[in-house]
Amino acid sequence: MRVIYWLAIFIVLLIIEIATMGLTTIWFAGGALIAFCAGLVGFGLGVQIGVFVIVSTLLLILTRPIAVKFFNQERQKTNAESLIGQHALVTEDIDTIKAKGQVEICGQIWSAKTDEPDGKIPKNTVVVVNGIQGVKLIVHAREE
Repeated sequence: MRVIYWLAIFIVLLIIEIATMGLTTIWFAGGALIAFCAGLVGFGLGVQIGVFVIVSTLLLILTRPIAVKFFNQERQKTNAESLIGQHALVTEDIDTIKAKGQVEICGQIWSAKTDEPDGKIPKNTVVVVNGIQGVKLIVHAREE
């Protein structure tokens, strides 16, 4: 394998990493760079491939946990995820069996249902959001 191919692989992986910013290909780009250097020194194809695999694996195992810890620390939950655990006000009686019910949360109206045994929560009740299923919030009445 020509040494220039390792450089091409390195550049392609680097471009993918820059485009995605997902810490997915950077480890392999490092392996390709070291394999390129091994090829420049004069090692054969087998050694170059071995160096690529070993270096990529080591970078992935040893540095990824550290990188993930320091990058994306301030990742925000999506709007929907951020609703879980918050309080909402029932604006239309919730009847899970009849698939009716709405709540207002953060100035938005959402369809809602409950997992409570009777499946009903009356209007003007304050509820807590347990989860999201499709486009409906799963709620339960707030305990006072």
